[in-house]
Amino acid sequence: MTEPGDSSPLEARVGHYYRMDGTYLVGREKLREYARAVQDYHPAHWDVAAAAELGYSDVVAPLTFTSTPGMQCNRRMFESIVVGYDTYLQTEEVFEQHRPIVAGDELLIDVELTAVRRTAGRDFITVTNTFTDTAGERVHTLHTTVVGVTAEDIDAGVKTAVQAAMMHDMNILDIPGSDGAYEKEVRPAGEIRIADGGLTRTPGTPSFDDVKVGDELAVRHTTLSRGDLVNYAGVAGDANPIHWDEDIAKLAGLPDVIAHGMLTMGLGAGFASAWSGDPGAATRYTIRLSAPAIVSAKGGADIEFSGKIKSLDPATRSGVVIVGAKSEGKKIFGLATLNVRFR
Repeated sequence: MTEPGDSSPLEARVGHYYRMDGTYLVGREKLREYARAVQDYHPAHWDVAAAAELGYSDVVAPLTFTSTPGMQCNRRMFESIVVGYDTYLQTEEVFEQHRPIVAGDELLIDVELTAVRRTAGRDFITVTNTFTDTAGERVHTLHTTVVGVTAEDIDAGVKTAVQAAMMHDMNILDIPGSDGAYEKEVRPAGEIRIADGGLTRTPGTPSFDDVKVGDELAVRHTTLSRGDLVNYAGVAGDANPIHWDEDIAKLAGLPDVIAHGMLTMGLGAGFASAWSGDPGAATRYTIRLSAPAIVSAKGGADIEFSGKIKSLDPATRSGVVIVGAKSEGKKIFGLATLNVRFR
């Protein structure tokens, strides 16, 4: 628990905001590339005709796709605004899908430091990305929570090993911070319009009348290899070598290479949409990470996904699904819930 008076100096920077330069154009092949990286073969991500049958104008983005442009846009936040740490550990992710993103969307991406809380001497930091289309409607909101880690928590040899292995323009364990005087920027005042396409489109899911609380999703097993991790790292822009270099992973205190947390989240979202029949029917996906999936060089990793309908709301014809993920008997998701609309 947070002790009285135990606060982070970073709290004064909560509310700091900036907008990505230019716009992000969602490409059809980028969506397919990402879907392949998270092993999501729902036809709506791949085939224009299959997407059209569900009411989409083009192939639709997997639910966790926004993490890729979000990671690119967040670099400035963690290089010059959120300072005083040597690296970060991802703990929680929340995806709010106001309307599904499709190929051809041109998006403005905003970045904001929305929360800092200090617990047991650690800073839990939340950065929020908002994605707005050219019509001025917010289509997606992504909240990322990390724990700031300082040098005393890291083996001194890790920095040297990581920098020797990193891609040439990446620097994840020696973030210099801002050299100039800090000046807080805040979101300009103005109306925020939330897209309602995720609530008005008729979803391609089972009828609300045909589902009930306690219904279980069929268990699915997914295999991850080191090659899958390297491919995901390239697609998503996550260059941390603990996901592909065994020696560095062990220097960092891990038993072996681990899967990206965001990769396991993407696998979980694909598992759920394969069951629901419509990836655009999800309105919120919240995941707290518990333990990483260990991916050995020889055997890879087997991840078991399961699910159960936790609750149903007849007023909105929607429900909450609990998504479980385990590997080697350990829970990867501490708690993961998916809000989904039914016909």
